Amino acid sequence: MTLRVLLLALALAAPGCATTGSDERDPLESMNRGVLAFNDRVDEIVFQPAARLYRNVTPQGLRDMVRNFFNNIDDLFIGANNLLQGKLEDAVNDWLRFAFNTTFGLLGIHDWASDMGLEKHNEDFGQTLARWGAGDGIYLVLPLFGPSTLRDAAVLPLEWAVDPVTQHTPVDERNALTATRLVGRRADLLAASRTLEEAALDRYVFLRESFLQRRRSQIYDGRPPRERPAAQ
Repeated sequence: MTLRVLLLALALAAPGCATTGSDERDPLESMNRGVLAFNDRVDEIVFQPAARLYRNVTPQGLRDMVRNFFNNIDDLFIGANNLLQGKLEDAVNDWLRFAFNTTFGLLGIHDWASDMGLEKHNEDFGQTLARWGAGDGIYLVLPLFGPSTLRDAAVLPLEWAVDPVTQHTPVDERNALTATRLVGRRADLLAASRTLEEAALDRYVFLRESFLQRRRSQIYDGRPPRERPAAQ
């Protein structure tokens, strides 16, 4: 939890010392580009090799089980956020997914709920704040965590505090679970990373625009309103 609080404090303090960028959503562009370069280096040295090793030595079926296990934990909190957003039907759907997959799916390693037609959602505390009127705030690139916004960074300590994985004891089991989740999710993105490197002329701008557009789509459940053109 301490790391996330420090990251948030850095984000809040940075406006007074960072160079203003050309995009009004991204006044800390100079600092953000430096953080992205740091993240890329850590990814190159640590996460990509670990993800490739995991993908190469772990059978596809086992990787699917690991992914399903962590996705099942996510469903519990996705349901809570749907409830907080006033979407009762979706919340019930999410908790039914969790109940079926935890029991019949053997702690979630089998995704029976999807086979039964229970839709998988994607909600978090940042989307819940947005649902009740909280704006994005400035764009941020957080060390190790990557693209974010001030609003989403503000809820990181809360997400940490309620995450069963990060709060699990004993510590060695918690660290093993956390590492497995991180490496597994990075392995799922290896192909996307290659596509990004080949397609983007300015990788920073591409990541920023992709993240902000995706986040807007998530907040409006895939149906974002038309954005008004900027005033001339």
